[in-house]
Amino acid sequence: MDVAQSLQQRTGSPAEGVWSAPGRVNLIGEHTDYNDGLCLPMALPLRTRVAASRRDDDLVVASSEGFGRVVRTSIGDVGPGRPKGWAAYVLGVLWALREAGHDVRGLELSIDSDVPSGAGLSSSAALECAVGAAASDLFDLGLLGSDERRVELAAACVRAENDIAMAATGGMDQAVALRSREGALLLLDCQDGSVEHVRAEIDGHVVLVTDTRSPHQLVDGQYEARRRDCETAARSAGVASLREIEPEDLPALLGRVDEVVGRRARHVVTENARVRLVVDALRSGNLAAVGAALSAGHASLRDDFEVTVPHLDVAVESAVAAGALGARMTGGGFGGSTVALVPSELVEPVQARIREDYAARGWEEPAFHVATPSGPATREA
Repeated sequence: MDVAQSLQQRTGSPAEGVWSAPGRVNLIGEHTDYNDGLCLPMALPLRTRVAASRRDDDLVVASSEGFGRVVRTSIGDVGPGRPKGWAAYVLGVLWALREAGHDVRGLELSIDSDVPSGAGLSSSAALECAVGAAASDLFDLGLLGSDERRVELAAACVRAENDIAMAATGGMDQAVALRSREGALLLLDCQDGSVEHVRAEIDGHVVLVTDTRSPHQLVDGQYEARRRDCETAARSAGVASLREIEPEDLPALLGRVDEVVGRRARHVVTENARVRLVVDALRSGNLAAVGAALSAGHASLRDDFEVTVPHLDVAVESAVAAGALGARMTGGGFGGSTVALVPSELVEPVQARIREDYAARGWEEPAFHVATPSGPATREA
């Protein structure tokens, strides 16, 4: 049963429309977004779909096959830390739109998604942006009509995640879900919010995503701790953010901060440089350089930023051992997924090697997705 049928079965009336938004995978540029840095993600074919109809009151009634329950909450009852769970991402967007001055009222919602939850593929932003897209159209907000208006909607979705779901994430995921273009990666400059669409010139190769089945959590304090360390490093350097630090400036910075803060800063500064390198390498067709940058990024995330876990490290090591040009964890870390640049003829051997190495450790079998750059949030029906 699709979401429109599900909503009609529950409410007895047809849905007014169906909207969807994509998950994302970040090729390079991790933990740079909240440091005003650069990142290079792409929207995935995996999408969250929302069927919606307006109500005459402030009540939001949302059902989801995946989460197995119905949520009933008034927008007026939403606040920091409430409601809990997946409902925070739904209600938080409507709350944020109202806070921004938009006339948003209650909705009937039915939700379904093939973006795996906890895989580091931004299922939360896909949910936020699908709900936001529905609200924009149903309440005539016009937030899907141009890139500038989509920036406004992305900001509301970020506020929902930060202030209601209480996850101190940056804005990369929402930007991808709302501003991507099919066939291109999104070069996002988080300092000024500007984007550039970079064609994925990887003929003969694929971007292979491995869902390690090691669920990640961004709301347990680890993400916030990394963010604080980065802010401490920027203050010590006398700059607004680590974006203002270039690799050649690192020795001076590292001499002013403790070892842990220094390693966090080193990751962010070198990661921004890797994003620039990968963009140039993609444009010139130098896929070996792309692969090397992915692997270097993983080493930095593992050793300097300390956000990997054994499942991620093994998936990366196994992919490279089986012929991938490079691989790295993607997403916030502490579980989730990896991404690898793999020659097309080696996709099956790479998958087999990762499965074998997981089985040898008694771990759950991972899942795989081939990532192709896809389009942004839109109305489907």
